[in-house]
Amino acid sequence: MTQHQVARQPLVDARTLVVKIGSALITNNGTGLDLDAINSWAKQLAELAASGRRLLLVSSGAIACGMQQLGWSKRPSSIPELQAAAAVGQMGLAQTYQQAFGAHGIRTAQILLTHEDLADRTRYLNARATISTLLDLGVLPIINENDTVATDEIRFGDNDTLGALVANLIEADALIILTDQEGLYTADPRKEPAATLVSLGAAGDEQYERMAGGSGSHVGTGGMITKIWAAKRAARSGAHTVIASGRAPNALPRLLQGEALGTLLVASQPPLAARKQWLADHLQLAGRIQVDAGASKALRSGSSLLPVGVTAVEGEFERGAVVACLDETGHEIARGLSNYASSEARRIAGYPSGEIEQRLGYLDAPELIHRDNLVIV
Repeated sequence: MTQHQVARQPLVDARTLVVKIGSALITNNGTGLDLDAINSWAKQLAELAASGRRLLLVSSGAIACGMQQLGWSKRPSSIPELQAAAAVGQMGLAQTYQQAFGAHGIRTAQILLTHEDLADRTRYLNARATISTLLDLGVLPIINENDTVATDEIRFGDNDTLGALVANLIEADALIILTDQEGLYTADPRKEPAATLVSLGAAGDEQYERMAGGSGSHVGTGGMITKIWAAKRAARSGAHTVIASGRAPNALPRLLQGEALGTLLVASQPPLAARKQWLADHLQLAGRIQVDAGASKALRSGSSLLPVGVTAVEGEFERGAVVACLDETGHEIARGLSNYASSEARRIAGYPSGEIEQRLGYLDAPELIHRDNLVIV
């Protein structure tokens, strides 16, 4: 085994994989569905399935496909037009995948999600159970954001993020992001000829966020920075991430054989417990709680958040809502489920737990957020 293969062993050993393919690849930069490319990826995924791996596909392309079918050359800016394009494009995209994978004896299922589906604990567990059942049945789930109903408040923002959340949802071993770029470079290679490809690194390393930048193609919404953020998210459940060119011949089998294609970002931290992973994956939060230096230190050491350490409460939320905890400099350090509504939290902020009943007339819990319902971010 070569040195590169040893470095790539985490990917070689991966048994459950989430593969995300971007819009520019699927639609050949917006000219319509690239049937040859889709058939090639189906063949590659069939090869991986035959080796015993469990596979999920996160696919962009519904809006871009719909744009092509509607004859639109420019991505619309209005939500109703985007949703109309998605509704049109989703039909063709699903049928294309069914035919492509069916040629290899693989059954497919379409799953459309919004962040609201994963933010609600019951719906989150239902989605996980459904996907797990499909995998047990040997069916390939094909997952996309539900662009026909999603608004800004319930969007994932891009399918790189969706890919990471799906990897967390089913506790995948690896997330493979296929893109129209070779991987992460030390700088934008279009502007810096001396830029070099980052072959291996640690997910969550802040230097990679500084290296990444720029927007995606005219048919997508992401960019390299969203892929770096996705790797950081995926690592929270122990999933490694590789960012590689989807146009490289036979890219997926080569990656799983340990070939040094693209950028591998290894999950180096112990994975979060499942419930805390769900908390960490929230994209929209109901409110924010400012804490003092003492409470900040206590949270980082694993303690619950007591009302005495709270200096301010922002936003309106109900009991059980997911809220962010900010340190004295305004940076988010944790998030968790509040035991009290915002109106109640303001009345007990800064006071010892022993005075909660006196101030509210009742005591639900001595903590504003219990440590079992809190995660450091």
